[in-house]
Amino acid sequence: MSSAPDDAGSASWVSPGAGITGGYNGNSETLRMFIVFFGGLAIYNACELVAMIALTFKRYHGLYFWSLLIASIGVIPYSLGFLLKFMNITTGHARWLAVILLTIGWYPMITGQSLVLWSRLHLLVTGKTGDRILRYTKIMIITNAIILHIPTTVLTFGSNGSIHTGVFERGYNVMEKLQMAGFFVQEVVLSSIYIAEIRKLLRASLHQQTRKTMMQLIAINVIIIIMDLGLLALECASLYILETLLKGIIYSIKLKLEFAVLNKLVRHVTSSKPIGDVRQSSVGFSITADGNDGLTDRMDVSQFVDQSKCGEPVQHAAQAEHDREKYQPRRNDSRLAYDLARFEHVEDIARLDDISSATSCHKSIA
Repeated sequence: MSSAPDDAGSASWVSPGAGITGGYNGNSETLRMFIVFFGGLAIYNACELVAMIALTFKRYHGLYFWSLLIASIGVIPYSLGFLLKFMNITTGHARWLAVILLTIGWYPMITGQSLVLWSRLHLLVTGKTGDRILRYTKIMIITNAIILHIPTTVLTFGSNGSIHTGVFERGYNVMEKLQMAGFFVQEVVLSSIYIAEIRKLLRASLHQQTRKTMMQLIAINVIIIIMDLGLLALECASLYILETLLKGIIYSIKLKLEFAVLNKLVRHVTSSKPIGDVRQSSVGFSITADGNDGLTDRMDVSQFVDQSKCGEPVQHAAQAEHDREKYQPRRNDSRLAYDLARFEHVEDIARLDDISSATSCHKSIA
């Protein structure tokens, strides 16, 4: 069975195969306006994000930078390809231009977005368990890219060819749902890991700005899951044109949200402040007039205890802390700094409890 793919345009935006073969030949001007609007909006979002990336990053290197940049650029040919196809701008042999554009844009847009999340996952997962999570999620992304991208590409080009196009179209309609479900599960797994790890941090965090950043990251990952679920629902309902048009917009929005919040996470975790300053900002200790922070022997605890009733125990505790920091070399290892940042709140609370216990003992002796 063969058919002319360039004449296989659809008069209905819900007909099977309308998402990959031919264009829209119906009479709905409203749908044509939606096609142009959605395609143009996705391209605009992608161009804006590329400009933001170029202006924000000081050094152009690293997996996070390149995955974010390439995924953003991928939205442009993907949306442009479907715009040319649906509006019947490229017909005949020129149809291959649209097919090539949407295909080369689809690869980095889908897998690139997952790599953006994976590239910053190491900021939240640590230790041997974290290493296993990073390894298994990387294997998942690579495996899905091979078993979902390649067969879909073969069926896409076969559906737009001239030999047995009906067979390829039926295969594509099945494979399209499978690859949508596969990539949906992949992003749900990554987002769920973020949510689970952030909840652990929230249990120990007292600083308002830290909690705000973590809550924003949770919200972003929940929004990502909801958006992906909406796309999967459209695919299962065979609303092909609507699903392919919205996919470009949704992925551009997800990338912009991830770019905004993940940058906050990087600044929070990889802060260049000294350890003392990190802990100070965590619980709100103020630097005293002589320039010392809240972890030295001149720590200001007047907001927490009645100093008129405090004697040697508090001073001894502060002096012991000063001696420990004086004789123990401060290490600049990034993993140590990160571990301290993760548990700084618990340590500060324990220290305040020790001070409170010492004060109570002193009062009982008096």
